[in-house]
Amino acid sequence: MTIIDKLKELGFSTISAGFYGKVQEWKSWYEGDVKGFHRYRVRNGAGMVRCKRYTLNMGKKIPEDWASLLMNERVEITLDGTKEQEFIDRVLKENNFRVRSNEMQEIAFALGTVAFIPRVVGMGVTETGPVPGSATDIIIDYVTVEHIWPLSWQNGVITECAFDSIVNVNGDDYCYLQIHRKVDGLYDIENRLYTYRNHNVDTEVPLTSVQGFERVPPVVHTGSDRRQFVIDRPNIANNFDCSIPLGISIYANAIDSMKGVDIAFDSYVNEFVLGKKRVMIKPSAQQYLDGEPVFDPDDLAYYVLPEDIEDGAIIQPIDMQLRTAEHSEGIQTQLNLLSSKCGFGETYYRFNGGNITTATQVISENSTMFRTIKKHEIILESAIKELCHIILHLGNTAMGAGLNEDVEVTIDFDDSIIEDKTTERNNDRQDLAAGIMNDWEYRMKWYNEDEATAKKMLPKMEDLTDEGENEIE
Repeated sequence: MTIIDKLKELGFSTISAGFYGKVQEWKSWYEGDVKGFHRYRVRNGAGMVRCKRYTLNMGKKIPEDWASLLMNERVEITLDGTKEQEFIDRVLKENNFRVRSNEMQEIAFALGTVAFIPRVVGMGVTETGPVPGSATDIIIDYVTVEHIWPLSWQNGVITECAFDSIVNVNGDDYCYLQIHRKVDGLYDIENRLYTYRNHNVDTEVPLTSVQGFERVPPVVHTGSDRRQFVIDRPNIANNFDCSIPLGISIYANAIDSMKGVDIAFDSYVNEFVLGKKRVMIKPSAQQYLDGEPVFDPDDLAYYVLPEDIEDGAIIQPIDMQLRTAEHSEGIQTQLNLLSSKCGFGETYYRFNGGNITTATQVISENSTMFRTIKKHEIILESAIKELCHIILHLGNTAMGAGLNEDVEVTIDFDDSIIEDKTTERNNDRQDLAAGIMNDWEYRMKWYNEDEATAKKMLPKMEDLTDEGENEIE
């Protein structure tokens, strides 16, 4: 029984399996080995020859570049509260969020959708249920689209959802199914465990019977009307099925361009393979000198003809002219088309010396790439803020942390490729000197501080007076 069938058995309906088939197609491009394209057969006149197409693996490169532009080490998450900031920083650090969020952003752009699911661990459980305030930590599960099963949604926002994962305990495989659903306006999280054999979800087993799940309650009553999971995806419409809330790959509508790039690159590589310089020699040229052959039989530069031919020289060099310029131009054209289709504009990728390089210059605010970055940041910013609020809520309900769950969260994305930060900072310094900008406003912007902290960190007037008197002395 599949996950879809198991959910139907439990009374839930989800997205059809057909869409997940498209996800597998995008995944094959992400892995760089597409069935029927990268491995194919060609007739050479005498029979069929198996071939493997050379690839630039743009299915990996494009999502990787988008992840670097959107979720990199310069992204700052700021909360308007010292206690809340320290709590979020600790949880994110313990969950390797800086690394994993970049990886998940890459996968989101490759496969269409990912999810972040915070959950508590170490919570005490009694016969009546979990003990509030007894949890020891918060774990973030990072889930890819193959394990996300929307149950209900509105205006493209998933309100109820199931997530599955396959775990191995003492040599046995289990399917762990987590269902987030609303009951009387508040979210409940159901935890179910099934035996898993030959890719089939079988019999349900008690959570207490499997090592590692003894302290997982069958149902968690969150007491919140906010969902306890976060969905992230590229900010592009799903034109394969606009009625479902899952996203699509950034190159979902550029498959033909992906093929064009690899066909051109495959021809480029084969140009060197087939154009290798060789020397054709007649058998009569294979003479021995002092008992040793004149030509090394292991030297691939020489090809001995099967028999002497009357016409032609005994030794005939074959030196084919390489069409490298034409191939480079063809690959660049295909890259320009692919780059444009994936939101970078037409000049983002450069094919130089057999390698793919990317533009590093500052881009203008009216460019295609600038507008696309800002569009994708809308969903990403909302996802990070929602994740922070869920973590704060879990900190209060499960750990008794005493946090302000509605604290303001600010996401400062890295715009260094878009804006010249040095020039902008110098301009702000001039405004500060001219009295146009307040000193605390400058600190808020460039030191990423809230208003209270910025004003607190300013040097006191008496300190400046003491410094001036010391200089006079």
